[in-house]
Amino acid sequence: MDGMDHRILSALRAHGADPRVAGVARALSRAGEHGALWLAAGLAGAAVDGTRRSAWLRGTALTAGAHLVSMGVKRVVRRPRPTHVEPLVRTVGRHSFPSSHATSAAAAAVAYGTLGAYPVPPLAAAMCVSRLVVGVHHPSDVLAGAALGALTARVGSRWMTGAAPDNREHA
Repeated sequence: MDGMDHRILSALRAHGADPRVAGVARALSRAGEHGALWLAAGLAGAAVDGTRRSAWLRGTALTAGAHLVSMGVKRVVRRPRPTHVEPLVRTVGRHSFPSSHATSAAAAAVAYGTLGAYPVPPLAAAMCVSRLVVGVHHPSDVLAGAALGALTARVGSRWMTGAAPDNREHA
């Protein structure tokens, strides 16, 4: 897996040589720091969609919760960031697994996508790829983070939308 991680990261990081690609990747990195873009999107949704305000706020809470869980996992796993590529951005921490940017992005994609915010999933995918273009995560870090975020939001989706659990007997 390490060899594949190395090759994929090297190939995607090479795209950062294009100043336009690097600029977008850097901007996404800054916007995604501590899940800020996704938390702001959830709060904006709550502000403009009064009929589903509580669902937006719960989705925002799920996104924040997923981000916090990823930070906890990162402290336990303690995988170092890639060293074979020159990063395009500075990072807050020195541990790589899982990608907290990918975790909060995927959580937001699932949670806000449930509410009809269809531009969020492609933007979340771009956020995930940007972590490789800027050279601060192994691909497996991004995949694990995205899976953690999506799972967290999916598990909390009934709570988020206020849907009652299905209590029917199954034959």
